[in-house]
Amino acid sequence: MTNQHSIRPMFLIGFLICLAMTGVALYGQYVMYLDPCPLCIFQRVAVMVLGVIFLLGFLHNPSSSFGRRGYGQLTIIAALSGAAIAARHIWLQHLPPEKVPACGPGLSYWLDNMPFTSVLSKVFEGSGECAEVQLRTFGLSIPEWTLVAFVMFALYGLKVLIKGR
Repeated sequence: MTNQHSIRPMFLIGFLICLAMTGVALYGQYVMYLDPCPLCIFQRVAVMVLGVIFLLGFLHNPSSSFGRRGYGQLTIIAALSGAAIAARHIWLQHLPPEKVPACGPGLSYWLDNMPFTSVLSKVFEGSGECAEVQLRTFGLSIPEWTLVAFVMFALYGLKVLIKGR
């Protein structure tokens, strides 16, 4: 028996937060008619990956330090990936209007007509639609809020990683 506390409750909370974030994104898309840009979609994927990691961690409830470190590492990797995407999105939103890249075809067109590596390259270049701020809540845009969430998730993953030793 180990003296470490269960990480199950915090992983359930992480999963529920990811579920809520996905729900808010879908509400914005289908009820408020906010069209997601390619970077928004990739941020959603990062949130969903984190949600799966949290759900698996909740179900598995690792008691060994090896298991905890593994979940900590996965959480950090997924959260930092999402944070990088959100940071790129925020950078595009803060460009002067004359520096904003031109709008191009949508993500579905790219996926249908280009190799996946080219699609990734195009997505991270960004486009005019990624620079548009459609909604602000308490002064922050949606990508800024997701960046905050990703940083918090990464810090929690770091805590799990360190305490897992």
